[in-house]
Amino acid sequence: MLRNLVIALTLAFSAGPTALAQDWATKMFETAKHDFGVVARGAKAEYEFVLTNPYVEDVHVAAVRVSCGCTTPRIGKETLKTYEKGAIVASINSERFSGKQGSTITVTIDKPFWAQVQLQVSVYIQGNVVVEPASVALGRVDRGTAAERKAAVRYTGGGQWTITQVKSANPHLSGKVVETTRDENGVCYELQVQLAGKAPAGLIREHLILVTSDPRARQIPVLVEGEVVGEVTVSPSPLFLGSLRPGEKVTKQLVVRGKKALRVLSATTDCEGVQLTLRKDAPARPVQLIPVTFTAGEEPGKVTGKVRIETDLGRVEVDLLAYVAQAAQPQASGEEE
Repeated sequence: MLRNLVIALTLAFSAGPTALAQDWATKMFETAKHDFGVVARGAKAEYEFVLTNPYVEDVHVAAVRVSCGCTTPRIGKETLKTYEKGAIVASINSERFSGKQGSTITVTIDKPFWAQVQLQVSVYIQGNVVVEPASVALGRVDRGTAAERKAAVRYTGGGQWTITQVKSANPHLSGKVVETTRDENGVCYELQVQLAGKAPAGLIREHLILVTSDPRARQIPVLVEGEVVGEVTVSPSPLFLGSLRPGEKVTKQLVVRGKKALRVLSATTDCEGVQLTLRKDAPARPVQLIPVTFTAGEEPGKVTGKVRIETDLGRVEVDLLAYVAQAAQPQASGEEE
């Protein structure tokens, strides 16, 4: 009855001011605004507006549109089940625009109810600074192996423009610049990006910050992307087991991959309610599967833990996440939370 009432109220209010029935949708987003700061012309610049579905029913993102061609949006995942995360990805078209830009991204949700959420993006595209390529691609790098990649930074304009420093928030990622040419047309630098051999396995998506002498564009970010690959990897990571009612059971698979054929020697977990199925007599293969079965207990709330896997090529671990009991339902205007 309550669900039918909620649907009826929602349909009624959808014909009136849109703000009346949309608070539930806005609450799913971690933030609704992002300022990219200064971006070089042609540089790759993206931001993920993360949203989480805290409701019992599936949430479906139907469409996105923008108010300015300086931004291209895309939907990271259209349908989100309970507690699943998704994202609306905003990409700046820095190769076609310059100067101060701003846009509104309108996100349309059609399930479980209709709603629209507006996200705000702002950026200043420095038209006389060009970074090529648009981002520094490290590619797949074996763990324990150092890597270096290069990019060109060009400035066209007057004055004695210089890059004074390259900053990094990642202790395993660094960069330096070497001035290659300087004349009446501007200056060129070679950006040398180094990844240390001690970098841990995992995805890399970081920004090196070019500190310049221009007070109007003191810091210019350069995106660095890649992946450090270990001898053994496991996916998905983390493993989301779902949202279950007490007593419900679900089984999902962990996929263990090696650079060569491997055997799984043991698999243990500290997560209550989780059982691992391991075939110790399985032949060595590049890919091994480990079924993970979770039985929801009586206590409601979040369930977390780890699975630690020992193979003949090395150790690897993965986080587990599950939820027990019913989540909140999206509410129409006029219904108390």
